[in-house]
Amino acid sequence: MIKRTIAIENPARLSVKDDQLLIEQEGSLSGSIPIEDIGVLIIDNHGVVYTHACMTALLNNNTAVILSGNNHHPAGLLLPLDTNSVQSERFRYQIEASLPLKKQLWQQTVKSKIRNQAGLLKIIGEEHARLLAMIKEVKSDDTGNLEAQASRYYWCRLLGKEFRRDRFGEYPNNLLNYGYMVLRAAVARSLVSSGLLPTLGIHHRNRYNAYCLADDIMEPYRVFVDQIVYKLKKQYEGTISLTKELKKELLNILTGDVQFDDMKSPLIVGLHRTTASLYRCFSEEQKSIDYPSL
Repeated sequence: MIKRTIAIENPARLSVKDDQLLIEQEGSLSGSIPIEDIGVLIIDNHGVVYTHACMTALLNNNTAVILSGNNHHPAGLLLPLDTNSVQSERFRYQIEASLPLKKQLWQQTVKSKIRNQAGLLKIIGEEHARLLAMIKEVKSDDTGNLEAQASRYYWCRLLGKEFRRDRFGEYPNNLLNYGYMVLRAAVARSLVSSGLLPTLGIHHRNRYNAYCLADDIMEPYRVFVDQIVYKLKKQYEGTISLTKELKKELLNILTGDVQFDDMKSPLIVGLHRTTASLYRCFSEEQKSIDYPSL
């Protein structure tokens, strides 16, 4: 079953009864959703209150809960602590993974990211041969920083020469940031369900970042957000604010199809295939991470 992404953007009271998430607004029930159906819950209004039982039921279901701040950017992410029966064993494999292995995994990740960026440029009719050539030059741990070089080439062809990717930048950065927020939460959720620690990255190592591994693994998946934003920018030309309509479109990213070598699946299902393969790399059962192509 494909998990749903739910955004609560108006004042409400959230509670749980009979394994249903109950949403009350202005004193009356406005909706109910089976807890087991929810993969990501976004709470984006300071007027939302919720019961303790509601939060624990969501976490027991392995739901990622995003809490937004005043600027509507994510202020926190709640994830379950115990979702895998052999978690301690998997933590040990992850912690003891050798540096050469991590460097090789990052090399694979960068190659997959650039390959998907080239794929999107090809779809929209932009020159992409240079990106394909870069893939062959990516070394262990990407010591030549081909990821950054590819991104500069990619962005100016995807969104125009004037565009500058910035986490706090102007439109259409706001669309990208919202999509990446949803994606990051889904990746962290999948890592936890695979018995891995989202904090310990293979490349990202910021001491203040609690989701370094999620930031690593989401890199090849970012292009699926980029593709939606490219279409929205054309469809809603002149719109610069993050409207409810645009948010709704971006929330659909998790149910969109991604292509692996042998199958097609919804992105949220594909994420679990990717994180499960990452564990097998840590345990030396597999040599490469399973990433989708665009």
